[in-house]
Amino acid sequence: MGLPLSFEFFPPKTPEGAQKLRAVRQQLYAQKPEFCSVTYGAGGSTQQGTFDTVGEILAEGVEAASHFSCIGATQASVREQLATLKTMGVKRLVALRGDLPSGFGVGGEFHHASDLVAFIREETGRDFHIEVAAYPEVHPQARSPEADLQAYATKVKAGADSAITQYFYNSDAYFRFVDDAHRLGATVPVVPGIMPISSSSQLLRFSDACGAEIPRWIRLRLQAYGDDIDSIKAFGLDVVTDLCDQLRNAGVPALHFYTMNQSATTLEIVKRLRLG
Repeated sequence: MGLPLSFEFFPPKTPEGAQKLRAVRQQLYAQKPEFCSVTYGAGGSTQQGTFDTVGEILAEGVEAASHFSCIGATQASVREQLATLKTMGVKRLVALRGDLPSGFGVGGEFHHASDLVAFIREETGRDFHIEVAAYPEVHPQARSPEADLQAYATKVKAGADSAITQYFYNSDAYFRFVDDAHRLGATVPVVPGIMPISSSSQLLRFSDACGAEIPRWIRLRLQAYGDDIDSIKAFGLDVVTDLCDQLRNAGVPALHFYTMNQSATTLEIVKRLRLG
């Protein structure tokens, strides 16, 4: 009981999408989230949409965290965006290196998320609570698990307040990551990122792209259900609720849900956890 929750959205691309997301947010606000975060497209391609959605969430009386990526950015452009966010009343940032737009070399003055974290701290002091990304199953572009862990520790030492993980379905990977990070002196809270399962094809595609591991038994069960959406959803609810229950019982600091701009599955998981 009483575990803090947060929800992530992506900026809608159409007026209809924006309208639908407003309704979804209202349903999720009933769970009293600590904050809601809004993602940022490759190379900052959705920046205006991100800031617009963040502004709406703040106007609805909920704390909003803007994703903030630094690929292709200059110190001047980052300074300007920080000033905009501050004026809007944003108090939280999710600082990321960000994805490269296709056909784009590594440009700009920031090469790592740790550079961005250090710059934000230097420029704005404690004005923002800075979240960084953590990868319990290793970042897909990391040279090695050790290098990935060191990169994470560098971000924390640069001034991060807490971390949100890539989603995972194996709680042991999360616990091992937290232990390893603590050994390197990176002791900020690490909040598990939770991805509800409502479509097997979407989940498998996402996971292949971002390096999240789908345990073999889950993958096989999903494949066995074929196009039986109801069975996939029922199985997904059981798996993810059980995962959240394990994490809660182990004393995680909070849970962060990747909502995919939907509310039903996340609400059902939260409802089951409250009963659990």
